[in-house]
Amino acid sequence: MPKAYEEIADDIRRSIREGTRKPGDRLPSEADLARHYGKSVPTLQNALRLLSGEGLIDKQHGRGNFVRRPRTLAVRDNGRHQWEKNRAREPEATRAETGATEHDTGLRLDDLVFYAKYRVIDAPDELAAPFGLPVGTPLLERTYRTRRTTESAPFNLVTSYLVRDMIAANPDLLDEAKEPWPGGTQNQLHTVDIEVDRVEERFTARPPTPEEARALDLPTGTSVILLRKTSYDIRGRVVDVTFVTLPGDRTELLFTTSLERW
Repeated sequence: MPKAYEEIADDIRRSIREGTRKPGDRLPSEADLARHYGKSVPTLQNALRLLSGEGLIDKQHGRGNFVRRPRTLAVRDNGRHQWEKNRAREPEATRAETGATEHDTGLRLDDLVFYAKYRVIDAPDELAAPFGLPVGTPLLERTYRTRRTTESAPFNLVTSYLVRDMIAANPDLLDEAKEPWPGGTQNQLHTVDIEVDRVEERFTARPPTPEEARALDLPTGTSVILLRKTSYDIRGRVVDVTFVTLPGDRTELLFTTSLERW
């Protein structure tokens, strides 16, 4: 038999899903809701915590509980890498029309706010190994955050690493002010005569750290998907290692594999 707080949560959940309560609507006060359902305030608060954990409501301190606005879904499919490679040699005007985030979300460039930060670091063991280089080799660390203009949280948390000396022939590749770069990393590498041959992606999942939960504005109980992407050039060298933290509540991974015919 459902507990009292679960029955309250069921009723509020139904009102949200049926559209009686719309995204952004403020719920009545906890005291008013407790009176409406004929239950205690602690019971009502248990119901609200359940709905918050499902990502249906947000509690804003000092303001009350609000129906959570649905976040933009990002669909990350494995065809995106060929799509990026096809664009790498296109004219700049064509490359500037759209990027990977627009590809994943269906949004337009002017729907987005983009942030990039560069710094040069000495490769630690865990990065030197995949690149096959000595510890301490200079790497360019690039941090990216992209969000929709109407939302406060980014679509993901991205940190990418390139070998500094491998790209130094084009000084623009070391300058964060050149971001967002039309055509992304594959075009950047193309400017120094590097052609990406294959991309390896490994996915795992875990609960978020407190910092990740805050940065991605995750509902309680939502996991993150961790992506480690390694790009190889046509000579078999590792040319890019990228770590992406994806929010589990608004990321869909789509993999399509074409099979050879008998």
